[in-house]
Amino acid sequence: MIDRDKVWTGPHNRPLATAGPIGLYDTTLRDGEQTVGVVLDPEQKLEIARALDALGIDRIEAGFPRVSPDDAEAIRLIIAAGLEAEIWGFSRAVAADVEALVELGVSATVIESPVSDAKLAAYDLTREEVERRIVAAIERARAEGITVAFFGVDGSRADLAFLERIYTRAVEAGAAEVVVVDTIGAATPETAELLVSSARSWVDVPVHFHGHDDFGLSTAAAVAAVRGGATWIQGTINGMGERAGNANLLEVALALEALYGVETNLRLDRARETAELVRRLSGYELEPWRPLVGENLYVRESGAVASQFHDPPAIEPYSAELVGAERRIVLGKKSGLDSIRLKCEELGLDVPPDRYPAILAAVKALGAAKRGLLTDEEFREIVAP
Repeated sequence: MIDRDKVWTGPHNRPLATAGPIGLYDTTLRDGEQTVGVVLDPEQKLEIARALDALGIDRIEAGFPRVSPDDAEAIRLIIAAGLEAEIWGFSRAVAADVEALVELGVSATVIESPVSDAKLAAYDLTREEVERRIVAAIERARAEGITVAFFGVDGSRADLAFLERIYTRAVEAGAAEVVVVDTIGAATPETAELLVSSARSWVDVPVHFHGHDDFGLSTAAAVAAVRGGATWIQGTINGMGERAGNANLLEVALALEALYGVETNLRLDRARETAELVRRLSGYELEPWRPLVGENLYVRESGAVASQFHDPPAIEPYSAELVGAERRIVLGKKSGLDSIRLKCEELGLDVPPDRYPAILAAVKALGAAKRGLLTDEEFREIVAP
């Protein structure tokens, strides 16, 4: 449970009442790897899976074995690792996909199928054929004792009456859970809430929400899905994924815990190190202003803000300790006199206050000239007599 004393969001947020903690289902190793240009080998996937487990992720989707032999090997390694998290597989509603999971000894899996008319047209499939495939795949998986969550691709754009029929048929065939899927990130938060609450009225099984970030609303949609009754939120670390990516589980967990009072099992103090591991192994960069994990989150250059640096709740919505970050002052064009004082204290430099204005002028000039921040060594050179 989050330490509420380290959250400073004001009196106007009201906790969202919900029964029990929200489960986090991570699909970094499958949907996340669909990020353009990202390739993770089996050992790297195992390393990430171990980090996700330590982070407190409840379920890890280890991969889609029919993509490649490497993907199948990664699943073998992760299953054998003895992690506390549940290990899930991924399958289309295709017999060969299910058989591949059976061969690997996977005990739980998502089974996906397109459900919107737009997707059916693209695949040249009829509603009747899709329904037959879904039922057959789920029944085959259940015959092998595999727990199934049915994943309706592009469900946010599907005909509601058909979506109800497909979810109902999937559960009748043995699906233990269903997933509301916003494949192209087109659902508003209100739509996410509506679709989840509708699914809950159709079937008496747990409902997941799987969203993408094409309109920058994936975290808001995930929170709204919880309001609608979702008990599982799917997403990835850093929001990685194709196009604009998936919902970022780190941000979703922070919002649920800090703003809505909804518990998850995520260890927020390990979020930044996990984000960095996934970023490094995947080979991409993150915006420094990214929520929760961004490099700039607890770095202060502005002189006006530096004057309040001694009082974190005045300038930050939650404690650096909550997310395992370090607070620090940097110097540049926007620095002020308090910035000079704090940096001198940090570096152990004995500088009389009457020198601060001249030092500040030199810092501002160098920051403007180099169009960036000063290094500590550059600051020492300015301070030196």
